[in-house]
Amino acid sequence: MDARWGWALALLAMVTAAWQFGLPGLALGATVVVFWLVLQFSRSLRVMKDAGGAPMGSVANAVMFHAKLQAGWPMLKVLPLAGSLGRKVSDDPETWAWQDASGDSVELVFEAGRLARWQLVRAATS
Repeated sequence: MDARWGWALALLAMVTAAWQFGLPGLALGATVVVFWLVLQFSRSLRVMKDAGGAPMGSVANAVMFHAKLQAGWPMLKVLPLAGSLGRKVSDDPETWAWQDASGDSVELVFEAGRLARWQLVRAATS
């Protein structure tokens, strides 16, 4: 869901609650919005803590990681799938990479905070 829709729905809920129930309704609406923000923040911290515990830029299996990716995912959805923080390859476009023990790697390109495209790079066989 786009963040603008979320904020618009929260504002609509608060206005409706204030119109229907006055100040107590507005207080309840504000409490619900703050609770939702705390839940999102807690989720973000949990994902970062879990991903920060593994070696940076590593993934168990690059091929399986590559197969499970979907366009439009935010970084917060990619990190639990990878299991670690990525290694930044470039800033423009924003590119991150993960590599497995066999040398295969996956490069992900994010545009506007969303996964735009990705590429599997196989290790050279000798």
